[in-house]
Amino acid sequence: MKIVFFGSDAWSIHVLKALEENYDVKAAVCAPDSPVQVHAQKHNIPVFTPVKLDQNFNSQLSILNCQLFIVASFGKIIPKSILSIPEFGALNIHPSLLPIYRGPSPVQAAILNGDKETGITIIKMDEEMDHGPIIYTNKIKLSGQEDFPILINKLFQLGGDIIVNIIPDFIAGKIKSVEQDHTLANYCPLLTKESGYFSIENPPSSDQLDRMIRAYHPWPGVWTKWNNKIVKFLPVKKLQMEGKKPLALKDFINGYPNFPLKI
Repeated sequence: MKIVFFGSDAWSIHVLKALEENYDVKAAVCAPDSPVQVHAQKHNIPVFTPVKLDQNFNSQLSILNCQLFIVASFGKIIPKSILSIPEFGALNIHPSLLPIYRGPSPVQAAILNGDKETGITIIKMDEEMDHGPIIYTNKIKLSGQEDFPILINKLFQLGGDIIVNIIPDFIAGKIKSVEQDHTLANYCPLLTKESGYFSIENPPSSDQLDRMIRAYHPWPGVWTKWNNKIVKFLPVKKLQMEGKKPLALKDFINGYPNFPLKI
C-alpha cells in the first residue's frame, strides 16, 4: 500500500510514524519548515511544501502513483482535483466527534465547553471542510483537567493507532461509510491572539477561566489588560505581568494587592 501523508503540526507526527511502521509512505506534504518536514527529512521521506495546491502540484502527486492519501492536521483545504488522484481517495483524521466541531480548533472547543467526552473521527474526504462520510469514530472520556497539548497529542496518537488497523478493511470494502448528519454540524473558529483576551471589567467565571487557560495553552494564551499593561494567565495558577517573570497566584496577589480579579 503506497501512501502520501498530508500533515504539518507536531502532533500529526504520531500518525506519520504509525504509517511509516506499517506502510510505504512515498511522500509527506506539509507546510514549509514545519515539524512534519523536519521529521520526514530525518527519515528520508520525500517532502512537498507547496505554496498552492494547483495543477502543477497535482501533476507531481500523480507521478507517485499512490493508492491512498492520509490527512492529519494539514492546515489547508485540499481541492477535489487532488483528493481524486489516489484510487481509494483520502482519509482524514479529525480530533472531534463529527459532525460536532468541524473546523480548525475542535480540541480547544471541547475543553472550553467542558465536554465530558471527545474523540477522533476518520472520514473519507470531499471538497468541503470536515464534511465527508464517516469511516470510523472512537470516543474517549474527559476528566476536565486536560490542557490542549495533552489532549491533542492523545487524540492523534489514538488516530495513528487506529488508521493503520482500518486501512486494510477500508481498501477491501469491508467498512461501510456513514453520511454525517449535517443538521447537527457546528463550526469552531480559526484562533487568533484576540481569542484569549477578556476584559478585566467583565471577566469570565473562575470555571470558565480555568477552561480558557487549559484550552489556549500555549497559544494564543489567556490575557487581559490592567493599568495599561498586559497580564497573562498561565497554567498551574500562575500570572505574569507584562515585562515581569511569571509568579504563583499567591505571590502575584501579594505583589499587586489592587488587582481586581479574585481567582
